[in-house]
Amino acid sequence: MLRRFSLVLLVSLWACSNGHTPADRETDSAPPAAPRAADARAAQEDPRPVVVFLGTSLTAGLGLLRERDTYVSRVAELADSAGVPIRAVNAGVSGETSAGGLRRLDWVLRQPVDLLVLELGANDGLRAQSPEALKANLEAIVDRTRARYPAARIVLAGMEAPPNLGPAYTKQFHDVFPAVARERDLVLIPFLLEGVAGVPELNQSDRIHPNPEGHRIVARHVWTVLEPLVREMWNQAAARADSTSAAGVRR
Repeated sequence: MLRRFSLVLLVSLWACSNGHTPADRETDSAPPAAPRAADARAAQEDPRPVVVFLGTSLTAGLGLLRERDTYVSRVAELADSAGVPIRAVNAGVSGETSAGGLRRLDWVLRQPVDLLVLELGANDGLRAQSPEALKANLEAIVDRTRARYPAARIVLAGMEAPPNLGPAYTKQFHDVFPAVARERDLVLIPFLLEGVAGVPELNQSDRIHPNPEGHRIVARHVWTVLEPLVREMWNQAAARADSTSAAGVRR
């Protein structure tokens, strides 16, 4: 079922490639993006870690009527409920490839990034682009992000290639994601749509893009991976605040 789903998913993503969604949209629970000149001041006023979701229509929420129904917004809600709120930025664009994500990365990185969720590759598979090129693009995104923000944590979400391209290609494509995660020391989500793919009641009429309930499940799946990272960031921030306070008292 997953193999059949992968083919239809990729065809659907290609069909939607002309319906680009504006990137860098913060969720309803976050304030508007601050101008670059005000980044330092905004960071001081808003202690929440900035989590940027760089991806395709799955991240952009294609077909949903409300921004708050995307899995990105739902992850922000889960973070709030867990007592470790985040500033979630939706940088998803329908039809995006790994090369396209790399081209617009500098624009995305104009804002601070504490954690990057990288969801790219589905459209590379649709176009039968080489797994080596996909791997190189993902690695370049990781390296450029770390060059700009050395302390940023990065989570990589895997995707599957269409099976009609043959077992050798689909295996090479699949293997890109764990390889990049291993070689670049990333946290891996093996498959973003785990538990949602191929389930009619969790998807829109195209049977591909998750409906609001499907996005809720994706959000819970993603949050399981993100929560320990976000909690660690909050603990580190608290430790720094305590250290600063103690230093002030000693003075």
